[in-house]
Amino acid sequence: MVKSQNYSSLSIQSSYLKKKNQIAKLDSLLWIWYQIELNCSLFIRKIFNFGKSKRSVPKFEETSSIETMAVTSDQDDATKICSHCDRAIPSTNMELHYFHCSRNLEKCKICGDMVPKKLAVEHYSTTHAPVSCSQCNETMEPRDLAVHEGEKCPQRITTCDYCEFPLPAIDLSKHQEVCGNRTELCQLCNRYIRLREKLAHELSCNGVTLTNSTPETSRATREAERENGPRRRQPPHNLSTRRLIFTIAITGIAILLGSFIFQNQPDQPELR
Repeated sequence: MVKSQNYSSLSIQSSYLKKKNQIAKLDSLLWIWYQIELNCSLFIRKIFNFGKSKRSVPKFEETSSIETMAVTSDQDDATKICSHCDRAIPSTNMELHYFHCSRNLEKCKICGDMVPKKLAVEHYSTTHAPVSCSQCNETMEPRDLAVHEGEKCPQRITTCDYCEFPLPAIDLSKHQEVCGNRTELCQLCNRYIRLREKLAHELSCNGVTLTNSTPETSRATREAERENGPRRRQPPHNLSTRRLIFTIAITGIAILLGSFIFQNQPDQPELR
């Protein structure tokens, strides 16, 4: 009785293995047949297209709109949309294509691309797995990280337009409000100009002090004078040069007189 049971179990296992091998062989044969049929269809299409390109069409031969619609309808009937990958496939190859497509390919739920099933995990980890910014710890997709770090991250380092001081982007606007209100003395017109107005002032300044200045500019000048003290009038350039020459001349004359007097003094006798 035990031998008969063992024999029946062995026969069941052997039949199962035979069926499994037959299915594997059938799958391989179907795949080979699909490739052969696909290559043949492509080869036939190339032949027909080559013949159409070489055939000369008379100028008077024109197709009507009805014929054009018939051709497009034939082309639509010749292809079908695969329900798994949404691609247009020839009707004759649809069954083999769907068998291969549904078995080996998988649609990504995020981007919709068809990815091999064995590479689905790698595709997700390299393309869609969230990564965090090293400066602000915000999470995003890897493809958006470079743009975020260069243009959008609030902690990225930027420089002030007025003093070129490096600071985070989130603090830049407040810093430039204060820094842009600082004033500097224009060497041409001898007026204090705000840093935010410096570029426009340099383009329009011609070295002449304007009496009818705007209230905003005069107010800025008064504020700068309170902070830095009243402006000192710069002496004329010619006057300072004359004073320097006069001082050098007086010093030279004094040195000559002193040396002349020192030479004319009589030598005192030595005391014993």
